[in-house]
Amino acid sequence: MNILLVFVTFPDASVARQIGTTLVESQLAACVNLVPSVESIYRWQGKIEHNQEVMAIFKTTPETWAQFEQELTFLHPYEVPEIVALKPEQVSGPYAKWVDDSVVGG
Repeated sequence: MNILLVFVTFPDASVARQIGTTLVESQLAACVNLVPSVESIYRWQGKIEHNQEVMAIFKTTPETWAQFEQELTFLHPYEVPEIVALKPEQVSGPYAKWVDDSVVGG
């Protein structure tokens, strides 16, 4: 049973909460953790930007990834949203099963 941890930044908690809820309700993610107030420093259109953002950590599966990414990209307010998926090397069996059972096709 494989799971993906997907890291996504949002402009604020309200947007992160709304999109996170939508993705969990539609069973594209088993859950999302919102980490308030991360500071992001990045280059955008030739300028260095400094912004406060909210980090979201979604749990989904490789089988759900394409649909998850498509819906997230559609809903996200950024022109180029940060969407980074990682496969953990070790995951508790019962937790992995819960994630798999909680998403579409699980």
